[in-house]
Amino acid sequence: MSIARPTLVPPRDRRDPAGGSALRRLARALADESGAATAEYAIATLAAVGLAGLLVVVLRGDDVRGLLVDLIHRALTSAG
Repeated sequence: MSIARPTLVPPRDRRDPAGGSALRRLARALADESGAATAEYAIATLAAVGLAGLLVVVLRGDDVRGLLVDLIHRALTSAG
């Protein structure tokens, strides 16, 4: 009496009823770029928020505030 071993590779004629082989559906899904622009906008928005947060931290320092006030004061006094 011999014991049948399961095959690791499914037969080539087995098809997915949803339209084509599973490998073809995977290839179509990987090639689909819908939503890529949305993801790029999300990454750019997160980068902008991070930069804004960094600027807030830097600009709250007394040294930077004094430097900016001095710069604005000199610009207004030299113009008038």
